[in-house]
Amino acid sequence: MTNALVVKAQTLIRAGDIAGAEFALVALAESDGDHALVAVLDEMAPKDLLAVIREFDASKESVVNLLVTPEQFARAVIMEKLYDDRTHAHLRGMINAVIFRSDVQTADFIAALGEIDGGCEALVDYLSDRDEEVVHFEKYDTFNINLNEEGDAVDRAEVSDSDWKELTWLLKHEHADMFEQIWPVLKTRLQNRLRVEAELQRLEEQGLDESPPAPRAPAPARSRADAGGALEGGEESAL
Repeated sequence: MTNALVVKAQTLIRAGDIAGAEFALVALAESDGDHALVAVLDEMAPKDLLAVIREFDASKESVVNLLVTPEQFARAVIMEKLYDDRTHAHLRGMINAVIFRSDVQTADFIAALGEIDGGCEALVDYLSDRDEEVVHFEKYDTFNINLNEEGDAVDRAEVSDSDWKELTWLLKHEHADMFEQIWPVLKTRLQNRLRVEAELQRLEEQGLDESPPAPRAPAPARSRADAGGALEGGEESAL
């Protein structure tokens, strides 16, 4: 039964029917219990499990997302690069939907990512559009880039948004070894980005300063007499 369901889910996923695959997995949980589904998820290829959990619908709970284990989740997350999603929108949504679900220990999921090759790199991508705030938080313990004095530090209760702020806070204060692998990469990316933006700004300003030369007015037409008194054919005017 288990192998047959794995094959069925895989076939549906290959056909692009992610909803159908999830429905088959949910049906197993309803008929045979949660443990049966967890066993099937453990047998699924990480990329197939990823295909299901990355298509979460925030408007409803996903049974798969609710039952996936930290280890299963970590194996799936590092496969996200296969999709070449430069916005990392699916990655952020998927991580938030699973690690901040109410019935789990978020620390277990973060630790599982830290224990697998590529896990910290996935978290770098997750935080990629918040590089400045994360680098600032590493130094000042606040996400407000306008605050950089003692006493500005925030506690977890202030950033419990089930999103990037809370995850960053947890990484720094409860998974420091992972954070030390993540924030320097973001700092390098930030420096490179600012360098490119400054160069583009310089080129733009340079282009505005260098106004194109004014077009020259055409020379006035000269009469035959003005042209040295010579007529066409080389004959001189009798005037």
